[in-house]
Amino acid sequence: MKFISWNVNGIRACVKKGFLDFFNEADADIFCLQETKVQAGQIELELEGYHQYWNYAERKGYSGTALFTKKKPIEVTYGMGIEEHDNEGRIITAEYEEFYFVTIYTPNSKTKLERLDYRMVWEDEFKSYLKELEKVKPVIFCGDLNVAHKEIDLKNPKANRKNAGFTDEERGKFDNLVNDGFIDTFRYFYPDAIERYSWWSYRFNARSRNAGWRIDYFMISDSLKERLESAEIYSEVLGSDHCPVEVVIK
Repeated sequence: MKFISWNVNGIRACVKKGFLDFFNEADADIFCLQETKVQAGQIELELEGYHQYWNYAERKGYSGTALFTKKKPIEVTYGMGIEEHDNEGRIITAEYEEFYFVTIYTPNSKTKLERLDYRMVWEDEFKSYLKELEKVKPVIFCGDLNVAHKEIDLKNPKANRKNAGFTDEERGKFDNLVNDGFIDTFRYFYPDAIERYSWWSYRFNARSRNAGWRIDYFMISDSLKERLESAEIYSEVLGSDHCPVEVVIK
């Protein structure tokens, strides 16, 4: 099965920049989006052969996730069942026979780290949510996790040490996920690959200079490790400040 995740930074804008061309060419079994920035009824995508599920933020033009799947899930849920966290449209969970699939748009800690404390609470409760799912069946989760895990995952680690997305606190929460048995699929295949990024600032010609960050991930339960076939970052695909990421699982 092929899975693709893409933070589109506004699906309406991305559609105007070739989204559907990539979507159709990719032919993924599950294709999910973060930062859709739409409300119900603001866009209609004709995606033949796919079931569509959208989670909208209460705030207009903000956050939001979507999941497109060829196979209809057993059940789809939105959020993690905690009111404090579930008004920004950040999580969709689809249950299939052999696994749970979760797409997530992790809150950004923001400039001056004004949302870091909230982010820490979110991280702990999201991990608890994943571990509860995992008691039933293995979990695949993906999306914009808004953190570069290691220095190898961004162009300028020293300059960004205390900036949102590369604080010790955020990286420590990612460590907790790994220590609790979730595998970063790209690093599973490419443990030492450098300059492989999934997000570039729109400022300072960052993308043309490949001054980026790897903050978009596919993570899987350790029990699925032997079924991994490949992982990819489509850095050449334009349309957003992020690019799509992929994993293939037997």
